[in-house]
This record gives sequence, structure tokens and C-alpha cells, in this order.
Amino acid sequence: MQERNPAVLVLEDGTFFEGKAIGITGKTSGEIAFNTGMTGYQEVFTDPSYLGQILIMTTSHIGNYGVHEDELESTNMKISGIVIKKFSDIFSRASGKSSLEQNLIEDGKLGISDIDTRALVRYIRNKGAMNAIISTEPNYNIDSLKEEVKNVPSMEGLELSSQVCTKVAFEKKATVESKYRVALMDFGVKMNIIRCLNERGCDVMVYPMTATVTEMLEYKPDGFMLSNGPGDPSAMPEVIENIKAVINNGKPVFGICLGHQLIGLSQGLRTEKMFNGHRGLNHPIKNLLTGKGEITSQNHGFVISKESIEENNNVELTHIHLNDDSVAGIRLKNQNVFSVQYHPEASAGPHDSRYLFDQFVDNLKKS
Repeated sequence: MQERNPAVLVLEDGTFFEGKAIGITGKTSGEIAFNTGMTGYQEVFTDPSYLGQILIMTTSHIGNYGVHEDELESTNMKISGIVIKKFSDIFSRASGKSSLEQNLIEDGKLGISDIDTRALVRYIRNKGAMNAIISTEPNYNIDSLKEEVKNVPSMEGLELSSQVCTKVAFEKKATVESKYRVALMDFGVKMNIIRCLNERGCDVMVYPMTATVTEMLEYKPDGFMLSNGPGDPSAMPEVIENIKAVINNGKPVFGICLGHQLIGLSQGLRTEKMFNGHRGLNHPIKNLLTGKGEITSQNHGFVISKESIEENNNVELTHIHLNDDSVAGIRLKNQNVFSVQYHPEASAGPHDSRYLFDQFVDNLKKS
């Protein structure tokens, strides 16, 4: 076992946990959150929706299967830092390209291990989402870190998509016979969303979040996809106005996670910060249109207000989260638009909800 230096995690309320340093030497800060998934740490760490977050992995053993070049959801790790119980110095998968430690160093990331993550998660579940700071620097000072964490920006009101979306439009061709064209608005897209469309005969043009409807219509798309992404959706007023224009264009629209929230805001709904977000691979969803249940992959700290749907005559609630009855899906009654709060593309996670991509492609066909 590699000898590791001391490290500390300090929460916004002054609570701190000491452990061992992993990754680079330094400091990192962000909103602390926890993911309950039992596998898929590489996909989670490279998910752009985690930008600005220190992530607790509740699985006790992390790093044991290394990293693989085919399991990236973006070009590099997007998390601010990681908190784990037991960190594996070695990996056992023959096809793995490197260890997780090497990957952390290459991407300039750090974390803390040998933490009682069960106690930490129980604490956060009771206290709610808050900011935190990790230091792996020699001779760190806990009192100064307690002061420093007070200056970390709140996730509420924070726009982050501009830091992870593409700056230049690019196209990904269908991997089977091309039948449709989809203009994808990138707010921090996971690559598996694009793969799921490509596998269904869709050529996908990925546009920056600032792209106008006029620019995207030059591609002659059959429909629009609004991607996932990080940050507070209500901090994106210009994007919300642009999405109104996308919807009013009349072509089919499918939104996922942040894209779902932005659709809601464009229709006069409200979003709200959750006490604790939903992050993991086993979240139960009920489809109110079919009565069927789905086990889903989720990653979000904001949600559409259910009360605002009840006040709106044009929006129908289609899916609910069975743990807390929160909004998990909507559709517009007078337009060809639907969206879900969770991740049907998964990666990692179950494939119960992949039918939503089939539903979108069927809408493209009918349109």
C-alpha cells in the first residue's frame, strides 16, 4: 500500500473530517453531494453535470477496476474533488489503461480517502446541501479552511454550463443508416446521449448553449435535443428565451435533466433547490401515462416545482420520483415537447428508460 499524506475535508458549518490525500497536492472547493451508485465511478467523475461539486462515493471501495478509455462521458474529470472510504492503489481489469490515481493526477484533481463516508452522508442528509473544501496541502490549517469555505459561491444562482459546453458546433454521424437530423443544445452533454441518438439513425449536430434557433435551423434538423448540465437553471435567462423560440418552431423537442428544467422555465414553471439532490443508479420512477415503474440513473440538485405545474394549463406531469413524489417528467399539451429529470442514457446505470429515445425518434418520424 502506498503511504499517503494527511488530508482534511471541512464543511461549511465548521464540521471537519481528517483522512488521507489522493490525487494531486492542493485545495479544492464546491458543493458537497453524495452518489449512491455501486459502479461506474469513471462515468460519474467525467459527467459535466458534476462541475462545481465535491462528490462522496457511498460505495466503500473505489479504484479497484481502474479507468478505461471507452468509459468517458466527456474529455476529462469534471468533479471538483472526491471523498471515499477505501481507495485502491492498484486495478485488476486487464483492459484498464491506468489506475484511478494516475487519472486524478493527469486531470489535476484531488480527493480524500479513509473517511467514514456513512457518517458523513448521514450528516449531510440531516443538514442538507452545503459547501465544502478539501486540502491535501502539507501543514494545512483547519481554522483558516473554515474561514475560506465561507467564501465558496452557493450553487443556487450559479450558471456553470458555459464552462463545459462546446464552443464550436460539431457533428456526430449515425452509427447505422442515417434517417434523421437532430440539433443538440449542449449545456454539458454526456456523450452517451449522443451515442443513443446515433444508434437510432440520428445524425447529431452539437451546438454551443448560445446558438440561436436561426443558426440551428441551417442544419435542417428534424428535431431538437436539450442536454443535461451543471448549475442553477434559473441563472440562464437568455437560454430560457432561446428555448421558447425552439419550442415555438414546432419541431419535436426532448429535454434531459437541465434541459428538462429549462423547458419548464420557458413555459412559466418554477424550479427550486433541493434539500439533498438525487444522485445514483437506483432511483425509482413511475410513468404516470403507462403506470409502469422504472429504475433510473439520476444526478440533479434542482427540480421543477410541482405546484407550478398544477397552476399551468399547458404542462402535464408525466413521471414522478417514488421516493419523494418530486417531478420527474413533463410534456406540453399543445406542442410536440417532452422531458425527464433523470438520465435515460444512463452510463452508468440501468437501461429501463431507453424507450424515451425511441419515443423521441418516433416523434421525429411522425413529424
